[in-house]
Formats: sequence, structure tokens, C-alpha cells
Amino acid sequence: MLSISQSCQNSYSFTSCSNLDEESGSLEEERLTILKLTDDDAEWQKLKNQKVSQLVNLLILKYRMKECIEEVEMLRVVTEGYRKQFPVIFKEASKCLEMIFGIDIKENDPVSRSYVLTNTLNLTYDDSNRRLPRNGFLIIILGVIFIEGNCASEESVWEFLNVIGIYDGKEHFIYGEPREFLTRDLVQQNYLRYRQVPETYPPHYVFLWGPRAYSETTKMKVLEFLTKFTRRDPLYFSSLYSEALRDEEERAQARKSPMD
Repeated sequence: MLSISQSCQNSYSFTSCSNLDEESGSLEEERLTILKLTDDDAEWQKLKNQKVSQLVNLLILKYRMKECIEEVEMLRVVTEGYRKQFPVIFKEASKCLEMIFGIDIKENDPVSRSYVLTNTLNLTYDDSNRRLPRNGFLIIILGVIFIEGNCASEESVWEFLNVIGIYDGKEHFIYGEPREFLTRDLVQQNYLRYRQVPETYPPHYVFLWGPRAYSETTKMKVLEFLTKFTRRDPLYFSSLYSEALRDEEERAQARKSPMD
């Protein structure tokens, strides 16, 4: 687990999504600044993160409303002064949506340049009562459980979460109170099982996939997401990919069995 956790330490940063509630600077300041920015400039990185956050806010709103979004709408948020930088900003926003919020953005109509927003891995967890989706948190936990041999100790889960800035008892700006979400909400929704290890004192607990997780996603899909999240070569997870492939084959065989 430690080596996986260390690889996450430098994987996807929350920086570009950390100011989702902050106000942006004035348009005049942006116009003056953009003239002297380069891609390596610290000031450009700061302003780029600001634009990424603004775009992410809009995309999450569209996701909540179950609406497509056209490129022209995104350009209004990015503003005229950043039109040339839009591809970079859009790429960063898309990465943020996928890795942090568990949302995919895909082209819907190449003519109108419209895009559709969907839940990564097609998980159906309903989090509509919150402003910021927490699908990404769920996918990460499913990945940790798989890496740990399909049964992760509570200690190893928190070790992983601590590395990416999520701490027990500390409110997270995206995921809220993590323990409650992890041990109550996801368990009640049947995505996770939270079990006490027999004959342990003080009691120790483990996490396993719940029936809803097995129903809605696969080990292969979760592992592919985790590969992106940790920025690891797929070969690094070769033994896990072998297990995930066997799982795919077993599922395919199970689908055919009723017809045999």
C-alpha cells in the first residue's frame, strides 16, 4: 500500500479545484495580465487554475441539471482574453472532473461542439443533495480495496486517504466529513461492506465491495481509473490486471450461462 500511496502523492493535485468558491479577479486585470503570460509563468498557472475552477463549476451545474453543454457556453466563462488558452483550460477541467468528482465529459455533437456529462464507471450513487459530487471518492475507495486483496483494513484506507489530503474527523471541502460518508452513507447504499474483524480488541474493521459495487462496475474499470489517478504504467499493476481480466471473463460467462 505504501508505494501506491506515495505514487498518489504527486499524481493529481486538488490545487486547480481548490478555489471553487473563490471570486475571480476583474476582467480588466485578466486582459492586462494575459498579454505577458507564458505557460511556465507562475502567474499564468495561478490564473489558469482560476479559470479551470470557474469552468468546473459550470460543468458540475450542467451535470446536476442533466444538460449538455456547448463550447460557446464554456468560452463565455473562460472569457475572450483566454480564448487561445481554452484547449489547455478545458483539458485541465476535464481531468479535474474525472479524477476528483468522478464525472466524464464526452463530445455529443461535433457540429454544434456540444458535450455530455456522465458519471464515471456508470455508478448510480445519488448525491444530488450536495453541491459537489463525491463519485470520485467512491471510485478511489473501491480501487484501494481491490489493491489490498479485495479486503482493505480501515488503517490502510485511511493511510491512502491521508496521502491525498483527506483526514478522519476533518471536513473536506469537496467530500465533506469523510468517516460518515465512508462508514455510513456508502454502506447504507450497499457500495461498501464495513465489517469488524472477529476476536479483535480493540476492534479492528475492514472494508469490502458491496453488492451494488459488483453490480454497477467491474474490477477492470476501477483499476483503469486508479492507473490514471496514480499515473502508473498499467504493467505496474500486472497481477491485478490478471485478476481483473479473470473477473471480466467470469462475468461474460455468467451472462451466457442462462442462454445455454
